[in-house]
Amino acid sequence: MSGIQAAGGSAGEPTRPSPGLLDCDLPLMRAYDTAMLDLDGVVYIGGDAVAGAAEHLESARRAGMHLAFVTNNASRTPDQVAERLRALNIPAQPTDVVTSAQAAARMMAGMVAADANVLVVGGEGLVAALAEHDLHAVTSADDGPAGVVSGFHPDLGWRGLAEGAIAVGRGLPWVASNTDLTLPTARGLVPGNGTLVAAITTATGRRPEVAGKPQTPLFDETVLRVGAKRPLVVGDRLDTDIEGANNSAAHSLLVMTGVTDLQAVASAPTSQRPTYLSVDLAGLAAPQTHVDVSTPKSSDSSAYAECGGWRASVDEAGRVCLSGTGATDDGLRATVAVAWAWTSQYADEGSPPGGSKPDVRPVLDILGLEPRRDEQIR
Repeated sequence: MSGIQAAGGSAGEPTRPSPGLLDCDLPLMRAYDTAMLDLDGVVYIGGDAVAGAAEHLESARRAGMHLAFVTNNASRTPDQVAERLRALNIPAQPTDVVTSAQAAARMMAGMVAADANVLVVGGEGLVAALAEHDLHAVTSADDGPAGVVSGFHPDLGWRGLAEGAIAVGRGLPWVASNTDLTLPTARGLVPGNGTLVAAITTATGRRPEVAGKPQTPLFDETVLRVGAKRPLVVGDRLDTDIEGANNSAAHSLLVMTGVTDLQAVASAPTSQRPTYLSVDLAGLAAPQTHVDVSTPKSSDSSAYAECGGWRASVDEAGRVCLSGTGATDDGLRATVAVAWAWTSQYADEGSPPGGSKPDVRPVLDILGLEPRRDEQIR
């Protein structure tokens, strides 16, 4: 991500992203100038705000942190997203919102001639974004489109997908807003735009260029629109928010209010490991305590991690054991750090004891976390 200076480390000094957790002596909202906030699963779920989100975001804003609401969902315009946020008591203007539709439209503008027609397989979010680049949205493959953009919309049906398949099958350039397979709702996970993209791919054998997370165009679009210099990506998904931050050389904060549970982050591959961890957006107001990790060279002894008043280790069956007291976030950090160290310890020694993943279930009750069935789906 060009033009970005990452902040972090023991005193908020600039560092590059790391596959391990970083510490930060400053509250995150003072160490970074901009929070690039995912929406679904971070700020709201379905029609309701995540508990405490409005208060935590207001604290960050008062501390001088700019809030940029960055979403892979292309179905709404920035005006509509801002209106929805205000209804949840979260102050927001359209200029604070950046959508994958806007990133997709900019990509398409670089592929077709000025004033061209573009077939939209999606909703008004894409239509409005194309208009910003003087491109004209059409709905039929027979309307002379020079390209195709596609994005999630709850009312998109077979006819819209069929028009998209016809146009894509003719060889036109195709940009998808994102390829998220699922969306979190108050009732559970539902199909996302990735399932719609898959339908067109199945019909045509072609795959789109992708604007949204985990690809970099949406992050670049955000930097361009809000002028972030030291952004912190805040998200709930490993395979979009966190992997996207790593792809963009930005630091990230994973919150546990959306689709990723503790088992998923403890088992995350290096490309999807966050810089920081917190139960929720309260983590923006807190420093990130140093984690002391020991990774043995052989299986004769076990990895352990200490953070705040907590100590985490892994027993012979691959179960994470946590003891001590302190802040829940510090317990999370110790648990995840030892799980990653344990995975690394056995990386060159074949299958680890207890299976291929560290088992964090013994930790859930200690930290007051509930096991969830809506574990991240790729």
